[in-house]
Amino acid sequence: MSILESDGLSVTYASDHNGAPDLRLIHYNDVYHVEPGSAEPIGGVPRFQSLMNYYRTDPRFAGQPDALTFFSGDAFNPSLESTVTKGRHMVPFLNKVGTDVACVGNHDLDFGVAQFRHLAGQCHFPWLLANVLDPALGEDVPIANCGKTCMLTSSNGIKVGVIGLGEREWLGTINSLPPDLIYKSASETAKQLAPRLREQGAELVIVVSHQREPNDNKLAQNLPPGLVDIILGGHDHYYAHAVVNGTHVLRSGTDFKQLSYIEGFRKAGGTSGWDFNITRRDVVRSIPEDPETVRLVERLTSSLKAKLEKPVGYTVTPLDGRFSTVRQRESNLGNFVCDLMRFYYAADCAMMAGGTIRGDQIYPPGVLRLKDLLNCFPFEDPVVLLRVRGQALLEALENGVSQLPALEGRFTQVSNISFGYKLDAPGDPKQYVVATRGYMGRGKDGFSSLLVKSEGGEVEELVCEENGVLISTILRQYFMSLKVLGKWQRWSASLHRHWGSVHRNLHGEGWLKPPSAGASPVSEKAPAHRLMSRPPLQRTARLSYYYGRFPEEAEEATVTTSVSIKGNDNGTNSDEMDSDSDDDPDILTSPQPRTNYVTQPARSSADEDHRLCLARCVVRKWMRHAGLQPNNLSTMDGEGEFTPSWTSGISPRLEGRIVVE
Repeated sequence: MSILESDGLSVTYASDHNGAPDLRLIHYNDVYHVEPGSAEPIGGVPRFQSLMNYYRTDPRFAGQPDALTFFSGDAFNPSLESTVTKGRHMVPFLNKVGTDVACVGNHDLDFGVAQFRHLAGQCHFPWLLANVLDPALGEDVPIANCGKTCMLTSSNGIKVGVIGLGEREWLGTINSLPPDLIYKSASETAKQLAPRLREQGAELVIVVSHQREPNDNKLAQNLPPGLVDIILGGHDHYYAHAVVNGTHVLRSGTDFKQLSYIEGFRKAGGTSGWDFNITRRDVVRSIPEDPETVRLVERLTSSLKAKLEKPVGYTVTPLDGRFSTVRQRESNLGNFVCDLMRFYYAADCAMMAGGTIRGDQIYPPGVLRLKDLLNCFPFEDPVVLLRVRGQALLEALENGVSQLPALEGRFTQVSNISFGYKLDAPGDPKQYVVATRGYMGRGKDGFSSLLVKSEGGEVEELVCEENGVLISTILRQYFMSLKVLGKWQRWSASLHRHWGSVHRNLHGEGWLKPPSAGASPVSEKAPAHRLMSRPPLQRTARLSYYYGRFPEEAEEATVTTSVSIKGNDNGTNSDEMDSDSDDDPDILTSPQPRTNYVTQPARSSADEDHRLCLARCVVRKWMRHAGLQPNNLSTMDGEGEFTPSWTSGISPRLEGRIVVE
């Protein structure tokens, strides 16, 4: 047996049938990262694609019907890549694996309905969600004009009816949805739609769902046996199979690390219905990578690197992200991010381990770029919402300061909490809604008082990790909401409404500086000396921009993105990522002059970052040997300071929230 035929294979369910099947199906769900991980199964799209190619073209399957591929939602977020692309980077991969139909997942809507519709319009397959209706679009119309059902026809002529269903629970976790949505019972919706598909000639009826396993099991239990033949679910990030009330319920792992290969056989003896053989495939390291997909990943990651220089916001005040600050005292950067977490979820308070902030530097007044956000907040555990007792909050705060004066990452940055450290503080029976990191909700770093019920603790999860949003994504959307020029064209009314509420709560007196009404200076950075005039905007190709001071990086990115996917005959290059808007203003994209160093100028942005990192390390070492301690950052109030014309400038400050006695 070949590697593709055997490695990572296990039998999930076997019927009594052998020989050629009447139908062949492939199922996967909840995919976020295109590159492989480190632990088995390592996943990664290139190896996943190799398995897909095997089931489509291997001679073993000659004479059998072509495989139909089903996806159960969640691709466009959350990941660090989607913080940059708003989900656009996933479209070519979903198309390339040959997806035939998909159900909408909650994270597919994280950047708003308008962005989802834009991305769905570039997919070569329909998206379904039958039981979430938007009355603003018309009577009985699903959100984002998704379909309710679709009919697939196998290569041997068998018709397969498909229904897309979601659960009520995750609707309440998305802040960018239109108002007045109507949720209809999943089981009642299936009871209405499945008979119609049968009338249209469907021999097999499949539900693709994005809901928790208990809700899929409940759906199967509430349906008459035989109404739906199999439920292909998503939302949970594990592999599971059960037969409930005669209906197969299957979920196929996560993150391109697993897939299910399903063979369908008509029941023998003239009995209606289907039997299935279900095979689990783990995407393990020994599976070879598909060379064409490897090149596609390289092209897209090259485009991502070029986009990291993109300006996203502006700070009037220095932002203190030094370990010596965020791990032992209040930080204005910690205040800003915790406040943003709190108001994003309308929580009572927020707390974040200081180790979440990884930049270990002061971000000076001036432009904030995408790479600043991702370097400072690289973790991919989402923000969660917990309901905890006051005593649990006190224990979490005590844990945060328990290792002082050691600079431990557990030291907490907070919002709407002021505390001084004292032993044996009295308990607080009141309950609070707390926004925090999923890492802390799992009880890591000593935060056992925040351990959620799903991990064996006592804390109630209002928004769990699988529904939460990354800190980097929240920051990205926040800075997008401040832009005046070059505003994202798919910034929907729902996003505007949500972020308008955040602005009203977040922006205390002096925290936000309005855009400048006058002409912009030569440089967006507050210059210490006169800089040369700004070069004109350079665009090297349609939808190809560069940001920063190194045009040769843009030229390299242009070369790597100029080749379209083989077989893409729709006239568009679907492996290119679109810009934030169709017409970025020059002030957002014009490069600044190269930085001069004592030796030679930096050759690239990576070289520049490396030099700055070395400089910070040397200065810290010199200060340690000289007996100097890092001092508190004196944050300016921003009065009279420059702000650019394209966005407001943030000016967070210290407020005395934390006093370590």
